[in-house]
Amino acid sequence: MSESGDDDREMGLELGDITDEIENEEYPISAEELMDKYGDHEIGLPDGEERLDEVLATGGDEQFESADEVEQAILNRVGGEAVGRQGYTDRGAGAVEGEEDAESF
Repeated sequence: MSESGDDDREMGLELGDITDEIENEEYPISAEELMDKYGDHEIGLPDGEERLDEVLATGGDEQFESADEVEQAILNRVGGEAVGRQGYTDRGAGAVEGEEDAESF
């Protein structure tokens, strides 16, 4: 997903050296194989880190066909701490109750 080796941040996550490793992996590969090989790699979140094996643990018997599929699974499964201000909207309606100035101008 990243276009250069220097840019390993995707959607607010710091994927680090795992990006190169999964891009050089042979596919298809199972979530279990990825967790065995790279499970101890940390995914950098805005407010901390989460191990890859913790992120992929909900995948069951899942098979990945490409590095892009693995990266998408990581983006889809990281915990709520990877999300910006929860309930935030820049559309005006539906702003989080009790938050003033939740609109973006």
